[in-house]
Amino acid sequence: MCLVPGEVEGAHVRLELVHPAGAKRAVLGNQVFDYAVGQFLVVTLDLPLTSSITVASAAEPFLGLSMPLDPAIIAELLIEADLPAQAAPPGPALSVSDATAELIDAVVRLLPLAGTPHDQRILSPAVKREIHWRLLTGPQGGLVRQVGVAGSRIALVGRAIAWIRAHYDEPVRVDDLAAKVGLSVSSLNRNFRAATAMSPLQYQKQIRLQQARLRLLANPADVAGTGHAVGYTSASQFSREYRRLFGAPPGRDAAQLQNAGRTPD
Repeated sequence: MCLVPGEVEGAHVRLELVHPAGAKRAVLGNQVFDYAVGQFLVVTLDLPLTSSITVASAAEPFLGLSMPLDPAIIAELLIEADLPAQAAPPGPALSVSDATAELIDAVVRLLPLAGTPHDQRILSPAVKREIHWRLLTGPQGGLVRQVGVAGSRIALVGRAIAWIRAHYDEPVRVDDLAAKVGLSVSSLNRNFRAATAMSPLQYQKQIRLQQARLRLLANPADVAGTGHAVGYTSASQFSREYRRLFGAPPGRDAAQLQNAGRTPD
């Protein structure tokens, strides 16, 4: 049962590990990423994901850890361990893998520290550093390493994404965006699509529509005002593109999400 249908993920470069119960699905465009107990999702760019919990119950609720990845820690580990440089792996800037026993052990040691502030302040930095190391040396090490390298494809696309996020409700010209991040238009388009599975303008559209969905959850009746607030000048275009992405018109979709959130498992 989907307990949180169509939940828009926050902006995180992160590790998300499911343990010891439940399963989750993340959707990027038309690509689906399922992960369950003993698996983890790594996201190395601020991607417009839509997620839902797919396995959970009152007896075994969904449990997991979501932890931001720190580029500074990754860079320090790369230098200290003298790890060889790796090209960015093909595909988007996220992936699902089975967690190693060492990674799960580090996560399990981190969780109890949240309840003891003094221990957390002293001990959690070392455990978080270990988690970063396990990721760097694990099956997604090539993807994670890109986060700590300033000139990597991930870092350059990340700069473009940050600008789009900050100006999502404004018109975006790709040649201006390319100039801001120091790339040619063709290089920006190629790297952006490789990392996010969409073009910069498609990314902006996803962000606009996801922001609209969040606004409509608070006020499902104000469809026209919401469309205008996220950058649409045409109400019909807003409704059409919203329905194409979420499967229902804006007002009906928001009402369905509100009702689903009030329905117990």
